[in-house]
Amino acid sequence: MKKLFSAINAAGVCLTPWIMVAGMTPGLLLSMPVKGMAQQQTPTYSAEQQAALKEAEELNQQVTKLYQEGKYSTAIPLAERVLAIREKVLGQENLSVATTLNNLATLYQAQGEYQQAEPLYLRSLAIKEKLLGNSHREIATSLDNLALLYRKQGKYEQAEPLHLRALAIYEKIFGKEHPDVAISLNNLAGLYRLQGRFKQAEPLYLRSLAIYEKLLGNSHPDFATILDNLGLFYDLQGKYEQGESLHLRALAIYEKVFGKEHPDIAITLNNLAASYNAQGKFAKAEPLYFRALAISEKILGKSHPDVANKLDNLAALYSSQGKYEQAEVLHLRALAIFEKVLGKQHPDVAISLTNLASLYQAKGDIVHAVDFERRGLEIQAKNLDLIFAVGSEKNKQDYIKTFAGTTDATVSLALQEAKKNPAAASLALITVLRRKGLVLDAVADSIQILRSKLDKNPETQNLFTQWLQIQQQLSALVFSRSTQQTANPTEQIGKLEAEKEKLEAKISVKSAEFRQQIQPVDLFAVQAKIPQDAALLEIVQYKPFNVKATTEAEKFSKPHYAVAVLRSQGQPKWVDLGEAAEIDKLAIDFRTALAIGTGFKKLARTLDEKLIAPIRPFLGDARHILISPDGQLTLIPFEALKDEQDQFLIQRYSFSYLTTGRDLLRFQSNASNATAPVVLADIDYDYQNQTVASNKKPSVQTFPNKRSSDLATLEFLPLAATKYEAIAIKKVLPNAKLLLGKNATETAVKKLHSPVILHLATHGFFIADIAQNINASLDLPEKPNQEKILAVENPLLRSGLALAGANKRNQVTSGDDGILTALEVAGLDLRSNQLVVLSACETGRGDVKVGDGVYGLRRALVIAGSQTQVLSLWLVDDAATKDLMAKYYQNLQAGKGRHEALRAAQLDLLKTEEYQHPRFWAAFVPSGNWTPLREK
Repeated sequence: MKKLFSAINAAGVCLTPWIMVAGMTPGLLLSMPVKGMAQQQTPTYSAEQQAALKEAEELNQQVTKLYQEGKYSTAIPLAERVLAIREKVLGQENLSVATTLNNLATLYQAQGEYQQAEPLYLRSLAIKEKLLGNSHREIATSLDNLALLYRKQGKYEQAEPLHLRALAIYEKIFGKEHPDVAISLNNLAGLYRLQGRFKQAEPLYLRSLAIYEKLLGNSHPDFATILDNLGLFYDLQGKYEQGESLHLRALAIYEKVFGKEHPDIAITLNNLAASYNAQGKFAKAEPLYFRALAISEKILGKSHPDVANKLDNLAALYSSQGKYEQAEVLHLRALAIFEKVLGKQHPDVAISLTNLASLYQAKGDIVHAVDFERRGLEIQAKNLDLIFAVGSEKNKQDYIKTFAGTTDATVSLALQEAKKNPAAASLALITVLRRKGLVLDAVADSIQILRSKLDKNPETQNLFTQWLQIQQQLSALVFSRSTQQTANPTEQIGKLEAEKEKLEAKISVKSAEFRQQIQPVDLFAVQAKIPQDAALLEIVQYKPFNVKATTEAEKFSKPHYAVAVLRSQGQPKWVDLGEAAEIDKLAIDFRTALAIGTGFKKLARTLDEKLIAPIRPFLGDARHILISPDGQLTLIPFEALKDEQDQFLIQRYSFSYLTTGRDLLRFQSNASNATAPVVLADIDYDYQNQTVASNKKPSVQTFPNKRSSDLATLEFLPLAATKYEAIAIKKVLPNAKLLLGKNATETAVKKLHSPVILHLATHGFFIADIAQNINASLDLPEKPNQEKILAVENPLLRSGLALAGANKRNQVTSGDDGILTALEVAGLDLRSNQLVVLSACETGRGDVKVGDGVYGLRRALVIAGSQTQVLSLWLVDDAATKDLMAKYYQNLQAGKGRHEALRAAQLDLLKTEEYQHPRFWAAFVPSGNWTPLREK
């Protein structure tokens, strides 16, 4: 059984995030069985029918030869003749007919005629499934072919399950080492590379390469295909030397087998040229591009997407050399081909448009630059919707990173050449508003949609239950285990994390069934939600883009912070705030100084000069700051900065913290299903149903009267003032349910159904990832053995709250261990909750992910459905917190907004001699909806 292998052009996988040099991956388009099913023929066929079948077999052999030579247009009419003969003689449902349909679809796909290919693949697959069942090799072949077609069309969410199903069939039939398995691994790796899932892609490429080398040797053209793909994979990561050697090996094999002219040779030449171009080696790149283009035009014609890719790449080369007129002609020709063949919403069209925008920016034609950039970004906005429909949270994070280059370039355009262009400023802000924090939105959206369907859909209920169970198992394994009792805990955590990712992917797919059509965020819609006395500050960390750079390494400089200021009327104003590294150090030092009570005034003033003073002219009469920080700035209280009059900013402004200005569109609440407020306080951390004496002693200093704990080293001490805190809240909220002492359990919290207010007065914790070393600026005591004790990557497992029985956690084998991790918090039912207050230490901390907020308790609460959160950034004083919270709830009861009520309470503490230092009042920051509580 012969096979045909097609060179798959991975358009859109680029060596630069902005000048999009399209790397082209030969993907192995699987298995076209070409022998006719003569064994199925019987003597009942007439002589005329047998002659016709013989003609079809001879034509099919010609089709195979033409395909291997890359002469697709010549092969198509012959393949159509084969199909007509076989359908007439053998009928509509026959394996030979299915094979012919697959072959014809492959030829159409090679020609870039994707609309004609898809129905043929689907019909071929349906016939095979009916005649062969669901686990036959031919089923896998059709699945992989269809998946590769969807990849070509940018339909990644449809491609992955087909690739995975095909791989499973091959491994079941042939085991782990077989050429078909190697091909399927290569195809799946190519999809992951397109999605930015590099960690998953590389081992698949290497495994595929090893199988081929072992079974077919290192001179086979399929081996060359995988070499070339792996080379492109390394190119995309800037590992050009590794990539170049692989491209050259692949080229030598292809030329030995195919001669000098073949589609796969054109692709490898293109990839090698793109690598040279990225390094500024233009003299080496140009002749390779010319040769690749000539081969493709000769074999595929002048209107094929592969030809368009090479035109775009050659144009990028000319643009890098300042030959803008030559570049423009080629870019426009490529765009016309893409739009005609692929349609106007294809990812490759977006790349071509943004390439043209970059060209016009380099020429100084800002009007055209902004227009083409806007058109490209509109297409990308539609492709970004895929983040809601597919994949685990990790997959979503990888996918959003593939768009980082265009985000950086768009912000750069607004701050550089187009600084005085209102359209560029608006485009940059809407791009940030559509992308920043999008993973959080996608995850929260999926969970809340699923929750709303639990009562009506048993399948959904089962899926959600499995997800909750995995969260509990992970949390229990991390915090309740004894190292001596648990074999290979790291391995067990890894397995559970992998299972959680699979469940998250299923949740994405399932919730997509019920999701309404998502409309791209509109700048005017966001602006309409900004109160007249407010200003939105959208802070973003970005890499300034140099449109005239000649090498890849020079195109993006060190990260900077920038901020867009948007009032309820008027255009956004952009300001670059300076290098992120310098600002991050100031932010870390400032937070640390506040937390430990050392000198903070100089840092507070310096940060105001860096962050607020440059934009103060644009704030005008605004007194309410809606601030969406990024990076390390997500972990500082802007209220504690000091202005030029030596006033704290809290005395001048009220602050509301957002993940992104897009949050303003989500602040409509469903309070109708909310239940009475719930307060947990005065918690018995030593409680255990069957009390077991513990002689374990704290291994480092504890902090009496402070609400904190490092689980690796500290016992949880009683918080006496929280009892009085709860009593004070009960006076203000008579219908509140108090869970005190031994009743303040993890189980009790998990059973809650959307309390209108949830207040937890307890110890909180966040155990930092040592690799980040975010407290390195000051000489702080290290947390001993932190990495050894808690080698956990997931930040939602490294943050949480201590509840009843937490000190006995190592004596609990299952169930309620007294530790409520952020991962478990994400599974709470807070759909109608209006306010969560965590009056504990470090509940606002977490791992910072640039562009996607803080991974910790606040993120978990948003996923769970909470509208407003009040959390702390450092260890808080027990007595000061009791007073602050009592005043906060009195202010809420008086009708103040959820954020303004906190500000008023903080200002009261600031006026006292005992608590005027910001370490006492500035730790708590309000995020989410700032409006007054709705009556329940």
